[in-house]
Order: sequence, then structure tokens, then C-alpha cells
Amino acid sequence: MKTQPSSKLRILKSIQFFLIILYLLSLPFALDSYAFTSTDSIKTEENNLNVGQTTAAVKFEGKILFYVRGITSLPAEERARIIAERMNNIAENDSINTGSLRIEELEDRSNILAGENFIVSIVDADAAIEGLDRQLLSEIIKNNIAKAIDSYRYERSSGVLLKKVIYAAVATVVFLLLLFLFLRISRRLDNLVQAKLKSRIEGLETQSYHLIQAKQLWTALRGFINSIKILVIAILIFLYVQYVLKSFPLTKPLADELFSLILSPLGSLGMGFVSSLPNIIFLIVLFFVIRYLVKLIKLFFAGVSQGTISFANFDPEWALPTFKIVRFLIIILAFVIAYPYIPGSESDAFKGVSVLLGIMFSIGSSSFISNIIAGYSLTYRRAFKIGDRIKIDDSFGDVVDMKLYVTRLRSLKNEEIIIPNSSLINSNVINYSSLAKQHGLILHTTVGIGYETPWRLVEEMLKSAADRTQGLLKQPTPFVLQKSLGDFAITYEINAYCDSPNKMMLIYSSLHQNILDVFNENNIQIMTPAYEGDPAEPKVVPKEKWFPTPGTNKK
Repeated sequence: MKTQPSSKLRILKSIQFFLIILYLLSLPFALDSYAFTSTDSIKTEENNLNVGQTTAAVKFEGKILFYVRGITSLPAEERARIIAERMNNIAENDSINTGSLRIEELEDRSNILAGENFIVSIVDADAAIEGLDRQLLSEIIKNNIAKAIDSYRYERSSGVLLKKVIYAAVATVVFLLLLFLFLRISRRLDNLVQAKLKSRIEGLETQSYHLIQAKQLWTALRGFINSIKILVIAILIFLYVQYVLKSFPLTKPLADELFSLILSPLGSLGMGFVSSLPNIIFLIVLFFVIRYLVKLIKLFFAGVSQGTISFANFDPEWALPTFKIVRFLIIILAFVIAYPYIPGSESDAFKGVSVLLGIMFSIGSSSFISNIIAGYSLTYRRAFKIGDRIKIDDSFGDVVDMKLYVTRLRSLKNEEIIIPNSSLINSNVINYSSLAKQHGLILHTTVGIGYETPWRLVEEMLKSAADRTQGLLKQPTPFVLQKSLGDFAITYEINAYCDSPNKMMLIYSSLHQNILDVFNENNIQIMTPAYEGDPAEPKVVPKEKWFPTPGTNKK
């Protein structure tokens, strides 16, 4: 019969030891609930409360019981801590019954005592806080103190602690069971997702001609699912820890602190969102206004580009770059208007980041901006357009792309040439296409012919070669220039018009072939590039040898 009580006593001592450990761990968080400071004398408190200066809440077990006044020599917070300490000392002393709480009425104050133990004096300044009579307020405060002490002792009784330990154990089992079930369900969900969606995602990659990468999409989907898992597990752990800590008086401050630590930022975000809601609505309205304004301006410049809307001295090709400039200016203006309404724009951090970005942009964007300005300058100069064949310094090819930052050419060897626009401003640009359609592009080549050949015959032969060449225009007619009278030969230049500058190299090749044929037909030797003496036989190819079979010209 004696073993059972001793066994129960050991259980209660184990529970008390466990609670002491939790109490030591939660002590830093419990300092706000209890004020353990040295007790000043009753005389000091009572003599300094003639006129109230500030107010503070008397907290016990995390609950506000009443408010008290303070003065310079005894601030309200210090007085509240002293009162809370007295209540804590009385609550821990089981020999003091809450039924012994009484009010001692004096002329200028009402003292609340527990037997002979002084707790607090209520003066008229304290009653003025609530706007009540001093005697009535003292009675209310006495009842609140009695309830708080009874609750303190009840929560720490052996029976209640044993019950809460059992509840915590049950909560632990439930938590582990839920965690096990969730992990098992999540694994099955992973297998189901992999079986149902992975093949479809791979098929989507094929259908999109590999624009959508199945591996990246699958990784993103798995990352999203794993993030949801981690979030659910974190919520389960938080709810379990919060429940267990909240169950015991000594760890309850820790639970409150944990709850505040997790949910306070979320509450702050929510309150910040609500307070910023008018500004957010303004930004949304501004966004749609600017969006439709840009669309309207785009329609206007589209009309200018198509020729339905025309302006004097305004080239339709300028419509698109002008629209981009106007759009950029509108966006900048919208940002200036929206800046004060952006949530957090008044904070020092936001201003600091803005200044930092401005400095970085100003330092690193000098060449970038110069290229953009050069790109617009080229557009309005109408130096060239897409499709034109041009030559820039040593770069020769067709314009395939014109951006604000660079211009891209495709060379005759199908090479891509990328030229920064800033370098184009200071370069000479030869455009072979700009005048070719209206006036024709003059293709020209030179030959050196000896003085013994009549110049009129040479000119006729050159014109005949130009007439045979496909791609050269019949009108205007080709013409020949005598460029120089050299020491041993005369330099002739044939000039012929062409309206297809993109085929100029093929036309040049065909023209050279026809010149060789005509001069061979007339048994006239071309003296270019140099002449030292007359050969034994003229350096011409007879007509019967124009189409030799490969391998038959061996000696």
C-alpha cells in the first residue's frame, strides 16, 4: 500500500524536474511577464505618488491586470514591476490564502494587502486613469489580483501538470503520426506526378521544337512541390511546438515569444499592405492608363509608317524609332509620377538602393548610352536601312539588323559582322543601294591595252562585253573612260549601270569573263598589270581552246 504513493511522488518529482529545465530555458523570455527586482520600501512608493506623470500596465502571467501612475523619482514601469514581484511572491507562498486579500482605506489612498503582506496602494491619480472612484477601482483590482493568484497556483498544481504532460504526450504521438502519413502521401504523390506529367512535359518539349526545355520545366515543378512539402512540415512543427510550450506555465512566455516571432512579421506585412492599398490602387490605375496611352501612340505612329498619316519633311521610316523615343519618355514620366506612391519609397533603405543603382548606371552606361544615341542618329540620318549593301571601313556586306546598340551585317562569305553604333558615327559609310533603284549603281573595272591598239576599237570591245553581261542595264548606256596614259599601256575603264547592288559581285565576275572573251576573239592582248616587252606570241586564248576538257592540256 505504501509503494503506490511513493511511485506517484517520484512521477511528480520527475515532472517538476522537467518543468524546472523548461523554466530555465524560457527564463530570458519570461522577464517581461515577471518583474524580479529589488523591493523598495512601502514608504518610498506611497510618498512619491502625489501627482501622476506616466502610466504603465501591471502584468502577471502575461495578462494586464490594471494600470498605475508614475513620477520622475519612481517611473510607472518601475512601480509596475515592483507590484508584479509582490504578487509573484505571494502566489508562490501557499500559506497565504487569496481569501485574506483586503482593502485598507486611508485618507489619501487605498492599500490592498494579503493578510499582513502589502501589495499596492491605489491613489486618486491611479483612479483618474480609468475615470472611476478610488474605492470602486480598488475593489476591482483586488478581485483581479485574487483571480490571477488563484490561476497561477492552479496552473502549477500537480494534477494539472500531470494532465498537461499527458496531453503533450498525446500531441507528440499525433504529430509524429501526421508527419509519417504526410511523408508517405507525399512520396506517392511524387510517383504519381512523375508517372502522369513527366512524359507529357517531354512531349511538350518536342511540340515546341525544343523552345521549352523539359529538364528545366521538370526541375521547376519538382522544386515547387518540394517547397510546398517543406512549408507543410514547418507548419506542423510550429503548431506542435506552440501547443506543447503553451501547455505549461513556465514555457508559456517562450510560446508567446515564438508566436510573436513568426506571426508578427506576417502581421506587419498585412498591415503594411492594407495601409499601402490606396497607393497600390493608384499605381494599378496609372499602369493601365500608361499602357493604353502607349497603345494609342503606337497606332498613331503605325499610321505614319504606313503612309495613312503624313507630315511634311517626316520620313515614314522614322515612325518606329520615334515611337520608341516617345514611349521611353512616357515610361520615365510615369515612373517619376509613381515613385512617391511605391510602398517603402520613403525609407532610407529604398533611397540608398536608388542612389546606388543611379551611380552604377551612370558609371557603367556611358558607352551604352552613346551607342543608343548613335543608333537613333543613324536612323534619322538615313545612312542606310535593312537590306542595303554597304561598306564601313573594311567591313562590306548587307545590313540584316539595326538595333539601338549595334548594327549587324552579313558579309559576302555569309559572316556576321557586328559593329557598335558609336563607331559608325565617326566612320565613312558607302551605301551601294540607296541610289541604285532610281539612278542605278555604276559598276566599273579597268584594263591596260597597248598603244598599238586603236582606242576606238578598245572602247567598242569593252561596251560589247558590258552588253553581254546579265544584270547590267542597257539604259543608261555603258561608257568608257581613258584613265591614264602609262609608260607602256593605256588604262581604260568600262562603266555600266546596275540596279541590283546585292548581285554586284556576281555581275563583276560575269563582266570580267566577257571582257576576256571579247579581247581573245579580237586577238588583243591585255597588258595589265605590267608590261616589260612584246612576247614572241600574243598572250591570248584562241576561241577553239575556250572549252578544253580537263586533263587534255598536259605537255
